[in-house]
Amino acid sequence: MTSLGTSKGVLEIAKFAVYVTVPIGLMYFFANNTKNLTKFMGARQYVVYPPEGPRPQSPEELREMAREIARKRGTQS
Repeated sequence: MTSLGTSKGVLEIAKFAVYVTVPIGLMYFFANNTKNLTKFMGARQYVVYPPEGPRPQSPEELREMAREIARKRGTQS
C-alpha cells in the first residue's frame, strides 16, 4: 500500500513540475526573442474586417435631395 501512495506522490510532483515549467518556458521563448512572437502572432489574422461598402452621401447632397422632394411635393398638390 505504501508503494501505491509513493507512485501517486511522484505523479503529483511530475504534474506540478509540468504545470510550472511550461508557462515559464513559453515566456522565456517569446520574451527573449521578439522575432518568435512576431512570427507567431503575425501568421494569424485575428481581426477580419468586412469589405468596405458604399460611402454615405454628403450632407449637402442630402439637403439637395430633400429640396427636390419638397419641390416635387409642392408642385403635385
